[in-house]
Amino acid sequence: MTLRKFAGLGALLSVVMPGLAMAADGAAAPVLNSGDTAWMLTATALVLFMTIPGLALFYGGMVRSKNILSVMMQCFAITGLISILWVIYGYSITFDTTGMEQGVTNFNSFIGGFGKAFLAGVTPESLTSSTALFPEAVFITFQMTFAIITPALIVGAFAERMKFSAMLIFMGVWFTLVYAPIAHMVWSGNGGLLWDWGVLDFAGGTVVHINAGIAGLVACIVLGKRKGYPSTPMAPHNLGYTLVGAAMLWIGWFGFNAGSAAAANGTAGMAMLVTQIATAAAALGWMFAEWITHGKPSALGIASGVVAGLVAITPAAGTVGPMGSVVIGLSAGVICFFCATSLKRKLGYDDSLDAFGVHGIGGIVGAILTGVFAAPALGGFGTVTDIAAQVWIQFKGVAFTVVYTAIVTFIILKVLDAVMGLRVAEEEEAVGLDLAQHNERGYNL
Repeated sequence: MTLRKFAGLGALLSVVMPGLAMAADGAAAPVLNSGDTAWMLTATALVLFMTIPGLALFYGGMVRSKNILSVMMQCFAITGLISILWVIYGYSITFDTTGMEQGVTNFNSFIGGFGKAFLAGVTPESLTSSTALFPEAVFITFQMTFAIITPALIVGAFAERMKFSAMLIFMGVWFTLVYAPIAHMVWSGNGGLLWDWGVLDFAGGTVVHINAGIAGLVACIVLGKRKGYPSTPMAPHNLGYTLVGAAMLWIGWFGFNAGSAAAANGTAGMAMLVTQIATAAAALGWMFAEWITHGKPSALGIASGVVAGLVAITPAAGTVGPMGSVVIGLSAGVICFFCATSLKRKLGYDDSLDAFGVHGIGGIVGAILTGVFAAPALGGFGTVTDIAAQVWIQFKGVAFTVVYTAIVTFIILKVLDAVMGLRVAEEEEAVGLDLAQHNERGYNL
């Protein structure tokens, strides 16, 4: 298979077969592949498992006890909201390729149309138009889980201080104006802006992690610091939850990365292997960097390192080899450690749970290094022959995403702040969002 065949999910996305009609040349109609279908059903469940309960527990354990339910509630509410928006119009504006043509930049290079709005034409017999034939309904759900976890990741940046109502509206608008366009530009196939540039993003380093990380950074700056930060201790209240959540994310990520092969094949197998290797390397990289810097390794540190490795290998999972994944993982673990600690302290922003420090930075590291280690000369399985040229393409993709996401996210937040306010009152923040926003307690003693 060629590199572009599996550079993200574009191989599946260009056209979706509306049924089992005969091919135009009179050949036999395509037949569903039961093995690929079974794997994609499994991968879809694994990716949803990453958000609920994985991310909910990972984030929930890191906040103070008075805010655990608010974070978990946000993850569950986002899951419901994005699921509905996805089937109404999200799937269509992300993957409708009407009007797209390779090498031609037009409006549809940035956003899809409404040909699949309300899932028009989707039936139990609809199959993906790909070498791997499985139901379009499965593909819709698989991609839905990516659309769910991306805004949910942003929650970690503004945890403990944003109104629940403002959060819901922000996530719906952000999904529409930021997530869907970026996913379309990267994954929709020929005619998509970043696709035509040649940007490699196998499973969402740009679409998911840089996107969410940059949005999180903008959000935490616009909302301002938590009351008392950084002088007041705000230690995680239950690192056991965080470790369990990190473990769930690690397991679920095999669906995220190996599932992006869109088939039960060798690419999926290699994606699974390099995901495991990079994650292990990043966990060790963060742990030893923290050990050397602070004198002791921490549970929170190794959990954060795990996620940093998962993030960094995501764009590269379909094209890098095992040894390349070691370098990507180690690099992400060490770099994300310093960005989530030293850089955050130096610049003074309050990224509550390090959404930017782990996802934004880890996504950038992974995206750039994909251009290096996708080359067969360095053990990769892509078709990259000019590493410098591909790294430049990756850099352009990163830069575009950073600028686009930052500007649009900032505008959305400022408009919402002017219309309804983003932040809870000081009294509510002091009491905790569990009681103030939901009239519940995470712990009743």
